[in-house]
Amino acid sequence: MMAGGFVLVVGPSGAGKDTLIGLAREALGDAPGYAFPRRLVTRPASAHEDNETLDEAAFARGEADGAFALSWRAHGLGYALPADLVGLAEAGRVVVCNVSRRVVAEARSRLPAVTVVEVTAPPEVLAQRLAARGRAEDGDLAARLARSVRIRADLTLVNDGPPEVAAAAFLDHLRQRGRG
Repeated sequence: MMAGGFVLVVGPSGAGKDTLIGLAREALGDAPGYAFPRRLVTRPASAHEDNETLDEAAFARGEADGAFALSWRAHGLGYALPADLVGLAEAGRVVVCNVSRRVVAEARSRLPAVTVVEVTAPPEVLAQRLAARGRAEDGDLAARLARSVRIRADLTLVNDGPPEVAAAAFLDHLRQRGRG
């Protein structure tokens, strides 16, 4: 496998994807071979999601103009990854992104050297985490928990204990990708 490319982190709401990405970012520090970009989302950033905000008009323009490496809609919001990330990946950087499971097939066909890390947890853990967020914009929690999208993952992490445990396996994957 070549060095560089995309590591797509997917899984149900409440699985701890952003937590694991944050722990990996901290552990890798300023290592030059990695990029942890913020997603573009048509919602203000919050304590639960560190994103760049754009409005619906800017999202529509970005899609029309090809400004995104990947874009999708979920939960009534637009999400995107900037197009310049493809250049970083092609130049040998491992680009780590939280994306929807529904865009994995498209990403595998359009982006260079994609691996997929699926983060999951038992339903009761997911329900507890989502309820603890208390985000009205999360909508119907039962509907979010019932959603199931099958994907082919290169690594599956069950994040039901201390996040450092799953983060260690995630870091191993990232370091292997960084070596090529």
